Amino acid sequence: MAIRIITLDREYGSGGGVIAAKVASRLEWKLWDQLLTDEIARRMDCDCSDVEKHEEKRDPAFYRLLKSFMRGSFEGSLNARRLKMVDTECVREVVQQILPEVANEGNCVIVGRGSAYYLGIRPDAFHVFVYAPFDERVRRLRSNGKSEKESIELAETVDRERAEFVKQYFNIEWPDRHRFHLMVNSGIGEEAAVETILDALRRFGL
Repeated sequence: MAIRIITLDREYGSGGGVIAAKVASRLEWKLWDQLLTDEIARRMDCDCSDVEKHEEKRDPAFYRLLKSFMRGSFEGSLNARRLKMVDTECVREVVQQILPEVANEGNCVIVGRGSAYYLGIRPDAFHVFVYAPFDERVRRLRSNGKSEKESIELAETVDRERAEFVKQYFNIEWPDRHRFHLMVNSGIGEEAAVETILDALRRFGL
């Protein structure tokens, strides 16, 4: 079956989002990255910033405890709906609804959000993972205006949060290399990474 969907998961700071955008542009396919966040926010009737706080990460332990108490009482359940609480579980449920719709539409590049796992069994999907050496990721984050301390902290923590998210909802040790058709080291350069992905697609069945 011809490939109509590319999912691109990535280490934080590896430039995966930029590479995905370039791949989508070259193929003239729709890019679902910020667009996906926008659609989640639209369906949840909330701000994009609220969605971004809960994408690909677990809620803090104190919040999960609070929510369990709220769910355990009639009044709490009413208040949760009234307050339109945005949390990881709500965002994940909406993503789970949206991704099959996006995939059925086809000709799309989807960045993260568990797409490689939700769409893992589709024969028309090609799954890519982009990574980079730690120092390279820190350098890239610093070039985007972050301090060295902040860059190191983000490079260490964001992927840990993603791993915890994938473990909780898919019972998979992130990134689980066997689920990807291709893994690319972006340290070779963004353009080289894009060409590698496109070449693999042509050989695989684009």
